[in-house]
Amino acid sequence: MDDADIELDEMELVAAAAAYYFYNSIAAQSGPTSFPRKCSFMAEALNNPDDAFREMFRMDKCVFHKLCDIARQRNLLRDTAGVMIEEQLTIFLNIIGHNERNRVIQERFQHSGETISRHFNNVLKAIKSLSKEFLECPPDTTPPEILRSNRYNPYFKDCIGVVDGMHIPAHVPAKDQSRFRNKKGFLSQNVLAACTFDLQFIFIYPGWEGSVPDSRMLRAVLDDPDQKFPPIPKGKFYLVDMGYVNMEGFLAPYPGIRYYPYEYRGANQLPRNVKELFNHRHSSLRNVIQKSFEVLRTRFPILKLATQYSFQVQRDIVIAACVLHNYIRREERNDWLFSSVQEMTVEESPEFDDQPEMHLGSTMQEQVASYLRESIAMAMWNDFMNKWEEW
Repeated sequence: MDDADIELDEMELVAAAAAYYFYNSIAAQSGPTSFPRKCSFMAEALNNPDDAFREMFRMDKCVFHKLCDIARQRNLLRDTAGVMIEEQLTIFLNIIGHNERNRVIQERFQHSGETISRHFNNVLKAIKSLSKEFLECPPDTTPPEILRSNRYNPYFKDCIGVVDGMHIPAHVPAKDQSRFRNKKGFLSQNVLAACTFDLQFIFIYPGWEGSVPDSRMLRAVLDDPDQKFPPIPKGKFYLVDMGYVNMEGFLAPYPGIRYYPYEYRGANQLPRNVKELFNHRHSSLRNVIQKSFEVLRTRFPILKLATQYSFQVQRDIVIAACVLHNYIRREERNDWLFSSVQEMTVEESPEFDDQPEMHLGSTMQEQVASYLRESIAMAMWNDFMNKWEEW
């Protein structure tokens, strides 16, 4: 080559090096909330009014940004050249918060299907890894929600939470469908859950076949130490519905006695005896887990439909949704969805398996629980009759 060609090649190398240095300098200065030009959706979304942002991403802006900080500081997620952590999280929240298909998210975020899928799974894994931190054992003190109420205190002063099952629509192979078909005829995974009276989940175990009764799930979990159901302090208990056996640590209502809120309306509002009064207050207090389920499914509609993900991913989505549910509850007490259920009673009807599994005999645990139920019910009835308290 002649001298002119050599000089031109050197200039091109210098220009390329300068451009590379300039690009990296701009990227470093722009901070974590700058996005590539093609991701105009992200830039617009982060500048949206609070209501629009909340509707799109299912949480307030301040809560979202703190979640991004947690993921970045703990190295749960990493910024990539084309997709920053904020965008990775919004991809995930768009999918579970609106049950969007991969193709829709591709168009919205201008990424390939493989990129969307990869970041969805990375975020799912990251959120699930926070479960030990955000699904905690309840305190063994009397919950303030009970302390403040004459209807529940002192009768339920030793109650620390509520346990129940939740059916989530499931997509499973044809060979497994008979096991996952519940008593209402549709395919579901049965999820064993426990929550506090503050609407936070304590324990979550998804993936059970829809045909499995709630009581069998609970017994299997209690019999398996690896499942790590929260230890129940001596003398404390959870409330359970008629689908469970009344036993030590788990207080069930009286069977064969009206129980659900709709049964106490109209001309027969007042309880007619000690068992009806107990069942009514038990039902009213236990309704907290229905409120928790209502908030969870309203925030993340992906839980209302059977998705096409593998069954393992379907299970993990339930865990991640519960982690985010608790995270939002702790960070924003005035969250609009939690506020919407605070003073309401979530209607429920008898569950698919509202009778516990049949078994012979009565164990010592059941005798202890029966005595506890009788003593609570009698104290409640005596006060009700003598003081005419709110019922």
